Amino acid sequence: MAEQRFDVWSSGAAYERYMGRWSRAVARRFLAWLDRPAGLRWLDVGCGTGALSALVTELHDPDRVLGCDRSEAFVATAAAAPVRAAGFVVGDAMALPVRDGVFDVAVSGLTLNFLPEPAAAAVGELTRAVRPGGQVAAYVWDYGEGMGFLHAFWTAATATDPAAAALDEARRFPGCGPEALHRLWTDAGLADVSTTPVEVPTLFADFADLWDPFRTGQGPAPGYVATLAPAARDRLRDALHARVPIAPDGSVPLTARAWAVRGVRPPRNQPPSRPG
Repeated sequence: MAEQRFDVWSSGAAYERYMGRWSRAVARRFLAWLDRPAGLRWLDVGCGTGALSALVTELHDPDRVLGCDRSEAFVATAAAAPVRAAGFVVGDAMALPVRDGVFDVAVSGLTLNFLPEPAAAAVGELTRAVRPGGQVAAYVWDYGEGMGFLHAFWTAATATDPAAAALDEARRFPGCGPEALHRLWTDAGLADVSTTPVEVPTLFADFADLWDPFRTGQGPAPGYVATLAPAARDRLRDALHARVPIAPDGSVPLTARAWAVRGVRPPRNQPPSRPG
């Protein structure tokens, strides 16, 4: 199989159909866990199409929210939505275009595993961006055990094409668990670090509602589908259909779990400013 890029996020609408509806549900529970007061300054790194930023403005009455993402298409989608107190910029999580210590809370949703190694550099940037006493928090999908529809997809893909096993996010992103996240936060010098699972139902209206987003080419699994010849794609579709639960009404009831982590930048911890 020729080498392909499976992590290009270039369409906000396609992302919403594939993952956005579920990421929004996780974001709501994540924010309830953070339990931040009103009037704070928030930084949303890897903001995507703006779901987390929008929920911050809805639920936490912030002073302001800045969303940052390296995808120009995602930033354009986020900026097109009328989100009060929120602004969006194109920027790199590994070198954030913000001054030191200007935010009260820095968050990142479903982004850390897609960043270049080491992810510690991005956590250092999140930490740099918040004031002493500010909170740094993130969440990632539990690719290893908690993503029902992706587990079913890669099981079916590997059954029809053994080479697909190397592309499975469960294998590619082993750091998406509580121990790895806790270590990443403590290594960044953050205090009061804790983790929690965040689980949401992913109810698909029917099998087409599950399968069709895999045909958008948006993200690792859909990117793989885009490389397949029609006959191979049909075999994968049939194998996936055989592996998911189908309710009497035709719906496909599954669940998705993320792991969340949070910590506080202590007053004594003053990471050096990024050069330049």
